[in-house]
Amino acid sequence: MRIMNLNPGSDIGASGWHVEIDGHRILLDAGIHPKREGRAGLPLLALLRAAPPDAVAISHCHHDHVGALPVALRQFPKAHVLMTDLSYFLVERVLHNSVNVMTRQREELGIADYPLYTHTEVDELAPRFQGFRYNREIEWAAFAKIRSGLPSPTLEFFDAGHTLGSAGILLRGRAETLFYTGDVCFHDQTLLRGARFDDVSADVLIMETTRGDRAMPSGFSREKEIDRLAAAIQRVLGRKGSVLIPTFALGRTQEILALLALLMRSRRLKKQPVYISGLGRVFTEMYDLEAHRAHRQQSGLKLTEALPIIVLERQQAEQMKLAGSRLFVLTAGMMSENTASHEIARRLFAEPRHAIFFVGYADPDTPAGRLQAAPPGQPFLFHPRQPPVACHCELERFDLTAHAHREAMLEWVGEVDPRVVVLGHGNPASIQWFAAEIHRRYPGIRVVQPGPGETVAV
Repeated sequence: MRIMNLNPGSDIGASGWHVEIDGHRILLDAGIHPKREGRAGLPLLALLRAAPPDAVAISHCHHDHVGALPVALRQFPKAHVLMTDLSYFLVERVLHNSVNVMTRQREELGIADYPLYTHTEVDELAPRFQGFRYNREIEWAAFAKIRSGLPSPTLEFFDAGHTLGSAGILLRGRAETLFYTGDVCFHDQTLLRGARFDDVSADVLIMETTRGDRAMPSGFSREKEIDRLAAAIQRVLGRKGSVLIPTFALGRTQEILALLALLMRSRRLKKQPVYISGLGRVFTEMYDLEAHRAHRQQSGLKLTEALPIIVLERQQAEQMKLAGSRLFVLTAGMMSENTASHEIARRLFAEPRHAIFFVGYADPDTPAGRLQAAPPGQPFLFHPRQPPVACHCELERFDLTAHAHREAMLEWVGEVDPRVVVLGHGNPASIQWFAAEIHRRYPGIRVVQPGPGETVAV
């Protein structure tokens, strides 16, 4: 078995792993690096020209895992694409939105490479997508290889609990097995229940390390974080301020909307309109439509019925009055330039009565990360092409992550008991924590950390 890391950076970037097993090749994810522009954000697909994959398997529909899929399929025209049936329901909408974003960035930022693919190309590639239920074993090798007498390895999706349709991927060969976690969440969220990885057994494990640099504080619980968030929202609205919660359109938006709906239902918050983005509304409707098929809590909770949701238009973000206790749950989660959360945040900065509450991961090099690191009231670079600004509004972070805590992840490694663990999808400090702890706790497990473009034989 040979594994190549296709992420062009040494951090959380363009997820992509090329695996060769029993003479067959598969690409696990094809994402775009969230901090790199143009073709620099693509996985290192050129390294596969001499040995293109027979298939592509997608773990979930977040941009850093699926955003480069049309580019990969353009280069590998014989590869077919496998994903969960819930991801199949989402993927075209995600890719079409990527075209829209890249087209706008070409116009506004002058990025000549964009768009990396077109709406027409997404439509033409869609027949190559296949959706499968969780826990179904699937043969994925090229038909020509099977016909020539080379038996196909199999693939099985396991519910990863991270977002709608997310999956860990188990590859079974003649003598060896490999499990790829994708992004995983072992604890229950407000809507989605935790990952169902209990029965996973594999010789080789490729695992994410997102939270390896963050220890769980003593006495921490998700319930306490929810209580703290509810009290903070009450406090800000009580002083006639507005609250912005930056979120990712798929997953985080729906989890926070569900939390707000339950808080309003229990009268811990007063019922009031919640402003969201147009894409957030689209995925919220999809969550509602697929509630009966997802492994979730509150399956009868229809978010579009439980909350008075208002889609925030671009002109509103620039001109609407922010006084009067408004509540915003807006994309993008990293507060990227020219997004609704970025524009509203800039307008909230001036007044201490307003607040921005973070509920998920923010990369240090993004506007959200720079905002969190800025000294209160001191100028900092929020938009890289605009003058520095100072933030005077209230800032707070709440740990409502959709990624597994590092302690739970480490415990699970022992349950799987692989021969080899391949570490990725984390910053260097996170990867090093997992490497050291696995060596210490499970000395019989070999740990490898392939850099960009590196191949390991296991």
